[in-house]
Amino acid sequence: MTLVRATIGLDIGGTKINGGVIDEKGVILAQGRRDTPALDPAAIIREAASLTRELSSQYQIDAVGVACAAYIDRSGSTVYFSPNLAWRDEPLKERLEAALDLPVTIENDANAAAWGELRFGAAAGSVNMVMVTVGTGIGGGVVVDGVLMHGAFGVAAELGHMRVVPGGIRCGCGNRGCWEMYASGTALVREAQELVVSGSPLGARLGELCGGDPSALRGPDVTRAAVEGDPAAVELLADLGVWIGEGLASVVAILDPELVVLGGGVSEAGALLVDPALAAFRRQLTGRGHRPEARFALASLGNDAGMIGAADLAAQAYA
Repeated sequence: MTLVRATIGLDIGGTKINGGVIDEKGVILAQGRRDTPALDPAAIIREAASLTRELSSQYQIDAVGVACAAYIDRSGSTVYFSPNLAWRDEPLKERLEAALDLPVTIENDANAAAWGELRFGAAAGSVNMVMVTVGTGIGGGVVVDGVLMHGAFGVAAELGHMRVVPGGIRCGCGNRGCWEMYASGTALVREAQELVVSGSPLGARLGELCGGDPSALRGPDVTRAAVEGDPAAVELLADLGVWIGEGLASVVAILDPELVVLGGGVSEAGALLVDPALAAFRRQLTGRGHRPEARFALASLGNDAGMIGAADLAAQAYA
């Protein structure tokens, strides 16, 4: 039997490791997952290697691509820091290659997702694009002239930590006023919880969805209420869209992409979020009315974008 040649993509997050066998067209041929032993670097390697071996059993695997939420050095060898994993100056490439006896490519998860969308998703055919993933925080990936932007030290495109409000809300990164504190799922939930706590009749539907416990309210609850037509939830999503759009106007002023791709859980709200974001973007864009305008699109690969992008980067590196 001739085995199909393919690449494995791993997306290592704080709670789970998603893995897939990916062909040259970005199609997932097989998929699996493991829980992430987030506090034990050696155990993370073991689980990633175990999943890779499981997925490899029916395929001829040429390389492995790894996407992870981390600061990674420009060479793609060392993880400087990961907020959700016990990696500090971790020689991840070397250790995974030793465990697997396969070549390994390491990439930031938002960069890998942007690459996946560029190659096989909403940005296919583009050469200059920005992807913004709006979830718990804001992730960013930038492609310039068909090449992922990494910066001098490998940690470019941390768009969520662009400062938008001097002295503003404290961010998990330690600074105040970061964009993701106003334009993320965390911001949406914070505002919704405050509305419920206030006792305002406007928050009645949101209160019902969380059983009267504001701490139990989640982003999908707000989206659900907005889709149902709840005025308060619609307003909350519109406010979030404004923050996203105004921030993107600054990003576009610097990078001048042809396309902005919106991904992440919050983007599932569709037009309820995108329309206010686009309107705010157009109001704030420098040179508006006298320059070509970047298009907006919703990501199409969902939670698999990072895994697919990482696999494709590995396939290209070791073709």
